[in-house]
Amino acid sequence: MTNTARILVVDDEEIVRLSHLRTLSSEHCKVEAVWNGRDALQAMGQQAYDLVLLDLRMPGMDGLSVLKAIKQNWPESEVIVITGYPEIESAKQATRLGAYDYLAKPVGPDEVISAANGAMLHKRWALHRDPSPASNETMTSSCGC
Repeated sequence: MTNTARILVVDDEEIVRLSHLRTLSSEHCKVEAVWNGRDALQAMGQQAYDLVLLDLRMPGMDGLSVLKAIKQNWPESEVIVITGYPEIESAKQATRLGAYDYLAKPVGPDEVISAANGAMLHKRWALHRDPSPASNETMTSSCGC
């Protein structure tokens, strides 16, 4: 059982990755970043992440394909989609696929922190409601940023 939230940032823009890393890194959050969907799924396969900040438009796999794979293989992970190309259809599709939130770039640090804390709170309540032993392996805290 751990109080440290594990967060994965997936974005092909280095400035965005660095911004989210700086915004969310704290003693309560371990944040890592990758630049594409394949690397994201590989990282997810190596360790569990409580939260994924996911860009939609990236080289190779697009964000909706990555979201679908995450929710199929790691349904306990919360996903926040952050895109520079917001559209009603992609927002609807992301929600149907299980995204916790959908944000339009540019997003400021306060908005990222608020969404991350909301997702972590949602995850904590979902784990609290699920009596299965697997659901209690990782009890997370909010990002406390």
